[in-house]
Amino acid sequence: MKEVLLKSKKGQVTIFVIIALVIVVAGVLIYFFYPGLTSTATSLDENPRSYIQNCIENNLEENVMIVGLQGGSLEPSSYIIYGGNTVEYLCYTNENYKTCVPQRAALVSHIEKELKDALALRVTECFSQMRSDYTSRGYTVVLDSDKFNVNLLPDRVILHSNSTLTLTRASTERYDSFDVIVNNNLYELASIARNIVSWEEQYGDSDPAYFMYYYPHLKIEKKLQSDGSKIYIITERETGNIFQFAVRSVVWPLGASS
Repeated sequence: MKEVLLKSKKGQVTIFVIIALVIVVAGVLIYFFYPGLTSTATSLDENPRSYIQNCIENNLEENVMIVGLQGGSLEPSSYIIYGGNTVEYLCYTNENYKTCVPQRAALVSHIEKELKDALALRVTECFSQMRSDYTSRGYTVVLDSDKFNVNLLPDRVILHSNSTLTLTRASTERYDSFDVIVNNNLYELASIARNIVSWEEQYGDSDPAYFMYYYPHLKIEKKLQSDGSKIYIITERETGNIFQFAVRSVVWPLGASS
């Protein structure tokens, strides 16, 4: 009787061991293969608008940051070096004692054009790659690439394309426009810069404390340079987004009394 019980217990242990091994093997297979399957499914079902957002947004963010550090231009024509950046003069005079002359009458529009020009190639590449990717997945793709614009709006920068895309496989889907959105309040920062430039043009100076009183969410600094130029740094306190620019206005030569 004892021998039968021992054999029965051994049989149960063997079954449990086999089950445990099956579970472990299944777990290993899932670990190595399932993530790849999940990734493939996600990629196959990716929304075309998400595809374009993911393809372009890093380039848009990078260029927004650069224009912010360089006074609104990707390749400034009149600038001073500050903190390793070429910071453009938005108001300038080379005459002593004279107030400056604004260099960018429509700053926001200028920045929008700078960003559009910088992203033209990337936008073309992303739409072309999207067409190739969906075609390789078995879709019939009709892509009508159209113009795009970059707009600075409160709290965000938007790249808007009027391109249309039609995908056909089991069914047909149509996408009439594409937007790439980056959260950055460059619009307000550039607008404040324009107001500071107006003060510099009229009075030859401005007081950052005055602007911070009305815009407490911003930090505005004025850094005087050895040649009489001033660097204004406008920082959004919560996000750390920056717009900085240079001014040369009402400069008193060394040794002159004010």
